[in-house]
Amino acid sequence: MVKVTIDREGCVSCGTCEDTCPGFFQLNPDDTLSQVLEKYRTEGRPDEGDAPEDLLPCVNEAAELCPVQVIQVNN
Repeated sequence: MVKVTIDREGCVSCGTCEDTCPGFFQLNPDDTLSQVLEKYRTEGRPDEGDAPEDLLPCVNEAAELCPVQVIQVNN
């Protein structure tokens, strides 16, 4: 597993992460900010999670495509 963090305060709610990797990211229905899907969260935190190996390609792509670069993948 690889640690992924999102600077939710810097998120612009464009949806690129969810479109690119819906198996790991989603936009929160309440505040429309990016978050990690609940099953991958670290201690229930929406801004931090552990990505399984099989999702790493799309998680990395989502981080690269994020227009405000708020997703950090610690490979």
